[in-house]
Amino acid sequence: MIFETKRLFLRPWCREDAEELYKYACDPDVGPIAGWPVHTSVENSREIIKTVLSEDGTFAVVLKETGLPVGSIGIMMKNADIPTKENEAEIGYWIGKPYWGQGLIPEAVQECLRYCFDELYCERVWCGYFDGNEKSHRVQVKCGFKYHHTEKDKPCPLLNELRTEHISVITRKEFYGADDAGLDRDELEFMDEDERREALEDAGLNPEDFDF
Repeated sequence: MIFETKRLFLRPWCREDAEELYKYACDPDVGPIAGWPVHTSVENSREIIKTVLSEDGTFAVVLKETGLPVGSIGIMMKNADIPTKENEAEIGYWIGKPYWGQGLIPEAVQECLRYCFDELYCERVWCGYFDGNEKSHRVQVKCGFKYHHTEKDKPCPLLNELRTEHISVITRKEFYGADDAGLDRDELEFMDEDERREALEDAGLNPEDFDF
């Protein structure tokens, strides 16, 4: 299964991606903040592809212009870290440091949300970030997730430590609300607060249902 967005392909990882994976996963600013240890070698990355990234629902985030992976995104249901009910899923992601701040992960998350709601018929999709990972938090806000709750002393087994995790959620109604009303979420984001509120109210939507 391969997904396509304006700038990306989301496709399954393969063993040949090991060198590119290691290039970004060896950075101590990337993995630990997301809950996993730095990769120690290309062979270590190859093993992670085999044992972890090969799971169903896990995709390499590939730049169209280069054809090379720069990050990863996953849709988890039965194997979710956040306890989910039937017709719910969890999304997790990371991207290499050179690509921070370019809007690539929000682009990938939006496509995964579309798949969750359109094809998996999810009613809710969850996402979490560890305390201090403000970049991940901003992705969730930009993609329409709303804060739900905080879990303290949550085990982070790959790093053998306890952490605080903040949990967000987006519902089918929230995801489709602006689109169904003919509103462009990106345009709404760049409006000032009064303009955005007026646009949503004119479309018959409650501005409080949206988090920009």
